[in-house]
Amino acid sequence: MVHTVLPALARLSPVSVDPGDELTQSLAFLTTDLDAQTVVDAGYGASVPGGLVGGLLAALVGVPPLTIGLVFLAMAMGATHAIHTAPVWLARLHRTRALGRAPELVGRLVLRMRLEPSVERAAVFAANAGDDALANSLDTHVERARGTPTSGLSEFAAAWRSWFPALDRATALVETAADVPAGERDRTLERAHEVVRVETRDRLAAFVGEIRGPITAVYAFGVLLPLALVGALPAARVAGVGVGFAHVVALYDVVLPACLFAAVAWVLVRRPVAFAPLSIDASNPAVEDTRLLAAVSGLVAGGAGFVGANTLVAPWAAPLGAVGLASGAALVVGSRPVVKLREQVRAVEDGLSDAMYLVGRAVGEGEAVESALARAAETTPGATGDLLSDAVGVQRRLRVGVVDSFCGDHGVLESLPSPRVASVVTLLGLAAHEGRPAGRAIVSMADQLDALARLDAEARRELATVTETLSNTASVFGPLVAGATVALADGMAPARTLDQAAVTAPLATADLGLAVGVYVLLSAVLLTTLSVGVANGLDRHLVAARVGRALLSATVTFLAAFVAAGTLL
Repeated sequence: MVHTVLPALARLSPVSVDPGDELTQSLAFLTTDLDAQTVVDAGYGASVPGGLVGGLLAALVGVPPLTIGLVFLAMAMGATHAIHTAPVWLARLHRTRALGRAPELVGRLVLRMRLEPSVERAAVFAANAGDDALANSLDTHVERARGTPTSGLSEFAAAWRSWFPALDRATALVETAADVPAGERDRTLERAHEVVRVETRDRLAAFVGEIRGPITAVYAFGVLLPLALVGALPAARVAGVGVGFAHVVALYDVVLPACLFAAVAWVLVRRPVAFAPLSIDASNPAVEDTRLLAAVSGLVAGGAGFVGANTLVAPWAAPLGAVGLASGAALVVGSRPVVKLREQVRAVEDGLSDAMYLVGRAVGEGEAVESALARAAETTPGATGDLLSDAVGVQRRLRVGVVDSFCGDHGVLESLPSPRVASVVTLLGLAAHEGRPAGRAIVSMADQLDALARLDAEARRELATVTETLSNTASVFGPLVAGATVALADGMAPARTLDQAAVTAPLATADLGLAVGVYVLLSAVLLTTLSVGVANGLDRHLVAARVGRALLSATVTFLAAFVAAGTLL
C-alpha cells in the first residue's frame, strides 16, 4: 500500500527538493524499494490533501474561520513532516532492536577467538551463527572483504560507530587479541566483551533517567489533565460557553490522541538499545493458527459487551463495550500461541548456561561433545534438560551430529525456535571437531550467557520503574478516574438563574461518556504500546497481547466506575 500511495502523493508535489543524507541512509537500512526523492516529494504532495482534511474537520466542528485556517496550515505541515520523518524514525527503531544483539555478537567473536586467534574466521563465525540485523550487517561486510587483506570487521564497526561506539572499541580489542601473546589473549578478549556490556548498561541507565521527565509529562498532560477537565465540561456548558459534542470529540478523540501518539513515538525513537523479545513469525510451524478462534472470540466478547453495557450501564455505553471487549479478546487470543511459545523458549534459555557449563567441563576432561550433552540432559532440570534429552534422542535415532540434531531436518529447534540456542549449538558443532581444547571455550560461553542474562534482568528492572506506572494507568487508573468523572458530570444539574434562556443546556451524558470512553480506549492502546516499547522494544505479538489485556481491563473498569460512582450520587 505504501509503495502505491507515496508515488501517487509524489506526483502532487508543488516543489522539488533534494533529499537529505539521513533520509537516504534510513531508507537504505530499511532495504525498501522506495527512493529518497519519492519520499520527499510525497511529503510535500501530502500537504494539500492533509490540510484540506484538517480544514474540513475544523469546519464541521464549527470553529471560527481563523481557526480553520490555522488547522489547515498545521495539518499541511504535519502531513509533510510525518512522511519525511517516518522512515528516519523506523530506521532508528530497527537499529535500536539490532543493537540489543551487540553483546551476543561480540560474545561469538570472543568465543571463536579463544579456539583460534584468527579474526577472519571469527568474523565469519559470528556472522553465520546469528540471524538478525547486526549479524546480517557483519556478513555483508565480511563478503565485501573477501579477497582483501582485511576481515571486514573494522568496516562493520565503522558503519555502526555513530550509533554504538562501544562496538567499535570491542571489535578493535578482538583484532588486537590476534597479535598479543597467548597469556594476555584471554584478558583482552574478556575486555572486549566487558566493553559492550558496560556500555549497554550505562546507556540504558542514562535513558531511564532522561525519559522520566517526558513520561511524567505524558502522564500529566495526556491523562490526568484531560480527565480532570471532563468534570469542567458540563459546568462550562451551563455557564454559557459553547462547548458541544463535536468540540469534545475533536479534543478528546483527535487532538489528544494525536499528541499522545507523537509523544509515544518521540520517546521510543530515543531508546538507545532494546533487548527485544524473541521474534517469532506467525507462519512458524510451531505456532498454532488461531485466527478463526480469535475472530470468534472477538465476536462473542463484543456481543456480550454490547448486551451487558446496554443492560447494566446505558445505551450509549453499548458501542464502547462491544468495541473494547471485541478488540481486546481478539488480540489476546490471536497473540497467545506466539506468546506461549516465547515463554517456552525463555524457560529453555534460562537454564542454558548451567547446561553448557556441564558440557564444557566434560569436554575439557576429554569427553566427546555427544556424550557430554547426554550427561547434561540427565542432570539439567526443567525445560532445558528436556530439550537436550530430545536432541540426544534425535542423534541416536537418526544417527546425526550435534548441529543436525538441533537445527537440521527433524531437529528439536523446529518446534522451539531459539536463536540463542542455535548460536550455542553452532559452537558445540565446532567443539565436536576441536575436541578437548574447546572445553574452556564452552565454559567461557556459559559465563557469557550468565552475564547476558544478568544484563537483561538488570535493564528490565531499571525500565520497570517507569513502565509499570504507564501500564497501570492505561488499564486501570485512567479508566477508573474517567468513569467516575463522567458519572459526577452526569450528576451536575444546571444552575437556576433568573434568565433561564441564558443558561445553555448541559452536555448530554451520552455524548460526554461516548467521547471520553473512546479516549480511554485510545489511551489504553497508546500508553500500553509505549510501556512495551520502552521495556522490550516494539514487537507486534507482545504489543498485541499487552494491548488486548489493557483494552479488556480498561473497558470493564471504565463502565464499572461509571455505574459505581453513579450509585453514590
